[in-house]
Amino acid sequence: MPPDVVSLFSELAALPSPPGEERAVADRVTAYLRELDLSVDEDDAGPRIGSSAGNLLCRLEPTAPGTPLFLCAHLDTVPPQGAIEPVVEDGVVRNSAGTILGADDKSAVAAMLEGVRHVVEEDRPHAGLELLFTQKEEVGLLGAGAFDHTRLRARVGFVYDQSGPIGEVILGAPHARSMEVRFHGRAAHSGMAPEEGRSSIAAAARAIADLRLGRLDEETTANVGLIAGGSAANIVPEWCSFVAEARSQDKEKLAALVQEMLDAFTFAAGVEECEVETTVRKSFSGYRFRAADEPVRLACSALEHCGYAPRLGYSGGGADANVFNERGLACVNLANGMASIHTSDEHIAVADLHGMVRVTLALLDAARA
Repeated sequence: MPPDVVSLFSELAALPSPPGEERAVADRVTAYLRELDLSVDEDDAGPRIGSSAGNLLCRLEPTAPGTPLFLCAHLDTVPPQGAIEPVVEDGVVRNSAGTILGADDKSAVAAMLEGVRHVVEEDRPHAGLELLFTQKEEVGLLGAGAFDHTRLRARVGFVYDQSGPIGEVILGAPHARSMEVRFHGRAAHSGMAPEEGRSSIAAAARAIADLRLGRLDEETTANVGLIAGGSAANIVPEWCSFVAEARSQDKEKLAALVQEMLDAFTFAAGVEECEVETTVRKSFSGYRFRAADEPVRLACSALEHCGYAPRLGYSGGGADANVFNERGLACVNLANGMASIHTSDEHIAVADLHGMVRVTLALLDAARA
């Protein structure tokens, strides 16, 4: 007998899969689907994005008229800082070993797989279903970005990759840009000839101090998350680098914010008599739905059928849905109950794992004509 969704999730979560090392989880997912006599195709994205596994695609041919759907979840997690030993305590799955659990996004993987098992074993009618499992989502949506979206027959899809209570339907996600900033100063002995040096760290510190960081308004955020520099305590640092990011639901606000940050870098370099090089990269493109759009209507119908009150809102995070929407597919992100993701307190309720199986089946029912 196949494991239920809680046992399946616990089994998947116990397999470490930091970005680029998803092979063991990909093999388990493939085996599960093949045990249901379903075909699984693995693409060639692995070597192209530096992963041990490619994206997995499984297709169930339609047995009823309606709107075909695709469901997507990623197999990687943020890197765990120790063992992952899932336990159920008071109706909640946690990691007893004190690091992440991996509910992001293996809880979605388990719910989708369990839903498909019900479809196959109960011969439930549906308008067509495709499952896509991607790699290296946590480091830039790389698997989804490398996937050939034209292979999908469905034009409407869902990801379950939003931390929060079941019922939250994400109408929009931000546009995002990353900035790799490198200050070049002049090295000198800090005790014997400090006046001959030009501190790259001082320039970086001035630039960061001048930035507006955190939540700038309800649509816009900025952050500096990584910094490195210097070579020794007694040397005026020649090099200092940091990585900043900006996000906004509004493209014009984002463009203005990025330019504001670039101006701050240039000004700080001039004041400290350093040089600065900045590389700006698109992290992902944002999207926005209306309540009347088909995937939102399907999501609300399915949630209501399962007893959840739909709540429409916006997210400050990126997900594989950003990639699909940029490419012309209508993909909505649904909250699935996971909480405190990316922390040692990460957890998900047993009831929510079962609940998302019901939501999966209800989505398929709602999509039938």
